[in-house]
Amino acid sequence: MFPDRPNALKRYFEGDGDSLDCLRCRNAGDLDLELHMAFQPIVDLERQEVFAWEALVRGKDGALADVVMAEVAPDDLYIFDQTCRVLAIATAARLGMQERLSINFLPRAVYEPAACIRLTLAAARKTGFPSERLIFELSEREPIENPAHTLKIVRDYRSRGFLTAFDDFGAGYAGMSLLADFQPDLVKLDRHLVSGIAESAPRQAIVRSLMRLCGELGVRVIAEGVETGEELSALKALGVTMVQGYFIAQPAIDKLPAVSEETWV
Repeated sequence: MFPDRPNALKRYFEGDGDSLDCLRCRNAGDLDLELHMAFQPIVDLERQEVFAWEALVRGKDGALADVVMAEVAPDDLYIFDQTCRVLAIATAARLGMQERLSINFLPRAVYEPAACIRLTLAAARKTGFPSERLIFELSEREPIENPAHTLKIVRDYRSRGFLTAFDDFGAGYAGMSLLADFQPDLVKLDRHLVSGIAESAPRQAIVRSLMRLCGELGVRVIAEGVETGEELSALKALGVTMVQGYFIAQPAIDKLPAVSEETWV
């Protein structure tokens, strides 16, 4: 099992020379944080099944991701990103996950895609989790400081057979330009577009347009942040077939929560 205490990553790969070399090549220090993974399902309404589980980092006593990130120094972004990837895969394997696993990544923490994917692949081999089930999410809330570098990462991941997703789409920084330059497999509509959509004609018009645009580009749409039955019904009426949110299931630490039966009504 992947240990979730400080210095975990080097201990986990002890004896694996290639993986330890990957850590040494960046002179990665020890991450002095207690980390856990929570999981939330992304469901396919047409198939009435879980499409994927998003891995969400949690800290000591269940601290949310924003609290955890506030404790990560800029020089520790690489080891933090790598630790979260490995922890997500190791926990998913331990829980017997059979569906896809969606992992958020930080472009700023990836100095070279081909090199920085080595620990991810090593974790998949070590745990027996099929790497072809991995999805990598890029958040639009994360400022894209180097668009060319970000596109290089996404293209590298696609070439390896990973699905790619743009998270928080419509929230702000570079969504449309990234969508124009490179089409991911999935886009996740920002929760602020989803919130109150049942009573909001403008939100409905925007989502309807995005559905049409993404359909023309061959990109599948996921609506995240679904918190009420009314929102779910409105999204279904707009043709959205994949959703995520508290109405479906709340994230659960170190477990795969059950999907609410109301999701399928």
